[in-house]
Parts: sequence; C-alpha cells; structure tokens
Amino acid sequence: MIVKASDLFVKALENEGVTHVFGVPGEENLDFLDSLSRSSIRFVLTRHEQAAGFMAATFGRLTGKPGVCLATLGPGATNLVTAAAYAQLGAMPLLMITGQKPIKTSKQGRFQIVDVVDMMRPLTKFTRQIVSAGSIPALVREAFRIAEQERPGAVHLELPEDIAAETTNDDPLFAVKPCQTPESGAAALQSAIQMIRQARHPLLLVGAGANRRHAIAALRKFVDATGISAFSTQMGKGVISEAHPNFIGTTALSSGDYIHCAIDHADLIINAGHDVVEKPPFFMEHGGTKVIHVNFSPAAVDRVYFPQLELVGDIGATFDWLRENINPLPAEDMSYYQRIRAHVQGHIGENADDPRFPMVPQRLVADVRKAMPDDGIIALDNGMYKIWFARNYPALGPNTVLLDNALATMGAGLPAAMMASILNPEKRVMAVCGDGGFMMNSQEMETAVRLGLNLVVLVLRDDSYGMIRWKQAIDGFEDWGLSFGNPDFVAYANSYGATGHRVTGVEDFGPLLDRCFKAGGVHLVELPVDYSENKRVLIDELAARVCLV
Repeated sequence: MIVKASDLFVKALENEGVTHVFGVPGEENLDFLDSLSRSSIRFVLTRHEQAAGFMAATFGRLTGKPGVCLATLGPGATNLVTAAAYAQLGAMPLLMITGQKPIKTSKQGRFQIVDVVDMMRPLTKFTRQIVSAGSIPALVREAFRIAEQERPGAVHLELPEDIAAETTNDDPLFAVKPCQTPESGAAALQSAIQMIRQARHPLLLVGAGANRRHAIAALRKFVDATGISAFSTQMGKGVISEAHPNFIGTTALSSGDYIHCAIDHADLIINAGHDVVEKPPFFMEHGGTKVIHVNFSPAAVDRVYFPQLELVGDIGATFDWLRENINPLPAEDMSYYQRIRAHVQGHIGENADDPRFPMVPQRLVADVRKAMPDDGIIALDNGMYKIWFARNYPALGPNTVLLDNALATMGAGLPAAMMASILNPEKRVMAVCGDGGFMMNSQEMETAVRLGLNLVVLVLRDDSYGMIRWKQAIDGFEDWGLSFGNPDFVAYANSYGATGHRVTGVEDFGPLLDRCFKAGGVHLVELPVDYSENKRVLIDELAARVCLV
C-alpha cells in the first residue's frame, strides 16, 4: 500500500505505543502534523518548545517509555537543547523530532538552517537525519530501542520537509520489548554476600539509577528481609518509603549534614544505582569504607568513587538474588543508625509550626506535606527550596517527588507537574517553583488551562534568584545583582483563565491548598517566603556531626 512518508512515520510511532506528542510545529512539520491529525496520538500544543521537551522527558521518567516532542528547524530545534540535556543527564527516555528545509532541492539558501543533527550529537544517545522514506521504519525502531535501553536518555530524528512528502510502500517494523539486562556474575555475587556478612555496620544507598520500576520492588524486599538501614540521594527519593523504620533520610547536601554521620559510621556501603550525574553523597578514601557498586553499568572512573566490588547487571535481579541467598543474615549493629534517624526526624519537625510570616521553609514544607496524600505528586523546580524539600519532605512512594538533581535546570517544574497531572488525573499534583524558575516557563499556564488539568502551582516569592544569592552570602560576596521585580501573580494567573491566590497569613496556607485541590482546575498560589533560615542548612548540620560522635 502506497502511503505518504509522514503517515508512515506516525504509524511507526503508534506501533511503538506513543500516546502523546508535545510541541510547537512549523511549516516544515505540516505534513507530519497532518498525518498526526488522523492518528490515535494526542497532540499537545505548548507555548514553547522547551516546555514540550520537559513534558515529554517527564512522560519518559514516569512511564519508562520514550516521551515524544516536536519542533521545527532552526530556532525551534535550538529551543529543545535544554530539554535534551535534561533528559540525557536525568536518564529519561525522550524522542525529539525536528523538521528541516528540503534536502534535495531548496530555493531559500541557508535561511533558518543550522546543523541540528550535529548540534544534538553531544546531548543525545542517537541522532540522525532521515534521508529517504524507506529508512523511517528502521530509524524509528532504533531510536526507541536506544532511548529505552539502560542507561535511558534522549534521541533525535530530523525529518526534512521533502522527505515527509514522499510516498513509500514500507510498513513499520515490529516493536519488541527492550532486551533483558544480564545479571551479575556468580563469583561477584558470592563475594558480595561475603562482604555483607562480614560487615558490622552496612548501609544501603539508593541512587537515581535505582528509581526504575523493575528495581523498586526488589530493593524494598531486600530492606525488609535484611533489616539493613538505607538512605537515598535526592533522585532516589521514594524508592524506599521514608516512613520505613530502616530509612534514615535523604542526602540534601554533598557533605556536612546528619546523613553523613551515618556514612562515616558505615564499614560497608551497598550503592544501588549510583549515577555520576548526581553530586556525590559521599567521598571515598583509600583504606576507608568499602563500597559495593550495584548498577546496570560499571562504575565510572572518578577520583572519589572507586568501589571494591562491582555487581553489573539488572539492579532488581541482583537484589532479589542477594536477598534469597544471604542467609544466615549478618549480625549488624543498627543502633547508631536509629539514633541518626531520630535526629533526622527531630530536625524535620523543627519549626514545622513556626508562626512567622513570610513563611520559613520548614513550615511551608510541613504544610505542603499535610496537604498531599501518600500518592500525591510534587514537581520541584530548581532553587533553594529544593534542598529543604529534599531533606524535610518524606516521600512515601517512588516518583512522588519529581526533582532534577542532574542538569538541575530552572523552568522544568511547571511542565513536569503538567505531565504528571495528564498521566494521573485522579491524584493531587503540585508544581513547586521559585518566582525565578516559574517565570522561565510561566506561559504554559495557558496550556494547563486549555488542557483542563487539575493542578496547583505554588510560587515561592522572594524577588530574587535565592539559591545563588545564598551562595553569594556564604562565600563572603556582597549582596549584588540577583534581585528582580515580579508581576502581580494573582492577576497573571487569572489572565490565563486559572485562579490566582495570594497567601497573607501563615494560618491561611494549608487550608487554601486543600480548597484549591477540592475545587479542581488550575490554581496559582503566591506565597512570600523568608529564606533567613537558610543558614541553618549548614550550621545545624555541622553541629550535629559533633554531637553524634
């Protein structure tokens, strides 16, 4: 059957199970857009390509299947660069499709033309220009295979305008499930069992790579069966419920907080899903604590990370095997870790009912936690509040706290929350943004309203780039160059058809969140925040390291 190349491309996407495409098309995408209009795929028009990329990457993060976004050539494609890096560093499967001028004949010279394929090469796992209609089935299948394959990431296909209009009699290739990741070797597994049995104070670290569906259940069973204490990186939050009695806490800083007392005490760290894109949660020294690296890939060479044993293979299968073969259980002494857990819990409770207004970070995190059910989802943009939420907000399930500690880009919080709301319309979903990060993609409020989402957008207002201002202060620099003005956020939200709210007293905040969620629709809540407590991020934790010796 003769079909247009763009029809074949869309059929290949359908064949891969694609349900959504996010983007901003241009004239070079019109054939593709026409084909998409007759498909089962939902096209979500956004107001900026970057937001489309963030949404598609979050789709990949939440489902494990590549999210798909669309842009035209030139400026449309360059606007996807940050989203490409966001997905690539964050291990989120993402397919970007961009248009291009005709490659066989063109009468427009170099107008809007940049080498998008070459531009995407350092930011993706795979990038190709489609030069014939017949190559579409294989390239689409290969792009999806590579995007999903461990370690997941970004891929890119460029569909030139004249190729999209060609005809062909090809069919999509059969979509196969991702290949099974091999398990670790028997000798390495036996060595791990011996190291765990010999340890007196073992500790489990849950990193970003362990936050995959097929690893989560195995890790939870391992902790339950062994009684080993666990902590997580920021991107590992929720894999082990933070209500679990063996969970100590999250490393919000690279060094110097309560969790590092536990790290210093450990004689063995079982590192599940270590990913070098995250700031290291501990620094290794020769002759110090032993480390077992458990991941889909070998440990990357690093001057502060050189594990004594590597279990390379499927994380879930590895921990299932360890759990089933570790008997008799090692005779660990976990009493010190329980002291750490008690101190962490006490720290989280400090100032949780502070009456000051503007609100201090501890109170706002506590009130947000009360407003969110166990399965509620918060999507954090990047700012000083991210450290407070990482430490003080207990995640009770995987992917209930969506934060980016890889690229750590501003502007992703609102699009990530929108995607979470699309996929989970029955759940409470909240975007938590600073005023700086929110304004980088605030235009997507119109998209959220147009899509009829149920979403609360919390904008923390301090009229500055607060995290950099904090670093400026602790490094001894003059307070200069980081403050700005803001619009009337309530009127701004209302102008898009959302409902704006301004918190004027500390007691109003929690009840207002509850009313917004019960009302449904898109709500923006402006909350003035007092970051004078930021000094305690460092001072209290350094003191804690002394008191817990």
